[in-house]
Amino acid sequence: MSRAQRLVLSIAVLASFVAFLDGTIVNVALPAIEEELGGGLITQQWVVDSYLITLGALILVAGSVSDAFGRILVLRIGLIGFGIASIAVAASPDPLFLIIARAAQGAAAAFLVPSSLALITSTFRGPSQGRAIGMWTAMTTTAMIAGPLIGGIFVDFFSWRLAFLINVVPIAITLVLLHLLHQHDDRRAGARIDWLGAALCTLGLGGTVFALIEQPRLGWDSPVIWVTLGGGILLFVLFLLRQRTAPQPILPLDLFRVRNFSFGNITTAFMYGALALNGFVVVVYLQTGAGMPATLAGLASIPITVLMVLLSSRMGTLAGRWGPRLFMTVGPLLMAAGCLLLLTVGEDFSYWTQVLPGMIVLGLGLATTVSPLTSAILGAIDTERSGIASAVNNAVSRVAGLIAIAMLGAIVGGSLDLNGFHRAAIVTAVFMAVAGIVSFIGIRNPARTTTDAEASPVDAD
Repeated sequence: MSRAQRLVLSIAVLASFVAFLDGTIVNVALPAIEEELGGGLITQQWVVDSYLITLGALILVAGSVSDAFGRILVLRIGLIGFGIASIAVAASPDPLFLIIARAAQGAAAAFLVPSSLALITSTFRGPSQGRAIGMWTAMTTTAMIAGPLIGGIFVDFFSWRLAFLINVVPIAITLVLLHLLHQHDDRRAGARIDWLGAALCTLGLGGTVFALIEQPRLGWDSPVIWVTLGGGILLFVLFLLRQRTAPQPILPLDLFRVRNFSFGNITTAFMYGALALNGFVVVVYLQTGAGMPATLAGLASIPITVLMVLLSSRMGTLAGRWGPRLFMTVGPLLMAAGCLLLLTVGEDFSYWTQVLPGMIVLGLGLATTVSPLTSAILGAIDTERSGIASAVNNAVSRVAGLIAIAMLGAIVGGSLDLNGFHRAAIVTAVFMAVAGIVSFIGIRNPARTTTDAEASPVDAD
């Protein structure tokens, strides 16, 4: 890599790091938050989903802004906003304030990940892009190691509030690196943002998720549930119709005419919905059901992260040579097997025999899938649209996680006891298996150049 490429990769890693770090910290902190502020399972769901609602809705706007006005500008906005929102989360006096602050965090995070990946895809092309995305994946997953460890230590020995202030350090470093990059934004003349579409998307998601989260408490016969669910779905349909006619849509539907992009995003929806559900359920159950302290519960998924760090870059390189289809098929099926292994968890709890095997198999599957999936989706789209393509893919993953968490009450039967844990493991395994089947049916390996063919004897499909 050149100096500029190394700097771009470092910025992309750090900018995404803060969003990933926060996501892993919050799951570990949920029982402590509920104990101090109250609100039960519904509050825990909203602490996660308020972040995902604004992230899933505004990430599309951020992708459009990134392509139109420049990725450096969008990154700066996201970093500063995320830092301010993190301070607000740490200072929350009650559940409502916390949920609002988490929503602000999600809005700021929407400006981070798509712009980070867009920087990579506009700087690296061809096989080097797969390697760069693999390195980005491997290095950003260190947040998955640091998050549970930091969150658990602060929850057990200090306060959950202090754990959210750790974001200030990588934010400050990234802002300095952006200054050293000396790269100017390319702004598209006449660019406009579809704010009406953004409002329809946000309100549509918000209404739907509100109904799914509150349904176990209010019941299906409540008019509040039917009005918010029906209104949310209607507004989201209007959003999609708006995107067909908007001069500069925030969700360009023509992107889905590209086969690998459309099928890759279907795979993303099932896989990341399953991952969000699994991450929430495992960490919370290990504390509330198995009686593990927050630090150990947070570290329970460390095998997944270690395997991601060790293997993601290598898998990205191999997918660049052989194509992503095999990896995107085998990986989710491995993850499905890992989720089914969690059915061995019983009343006589043992992490080493009941949880660790599933975490190892799940980690192998995830490491096999993530880099090839990202490369397949973004590599199918022209460089000048990489920002919005990355934003759409990230929005799909976040909205899938949002809906999965919102349906948690229905999946576990209203209580995250052992039976609820087992039901969640089965649903997660089904989602993973569907992701693998979709990849096998829909993904096509891209035609390789002469240079690629000389590097590997395997022929593309």
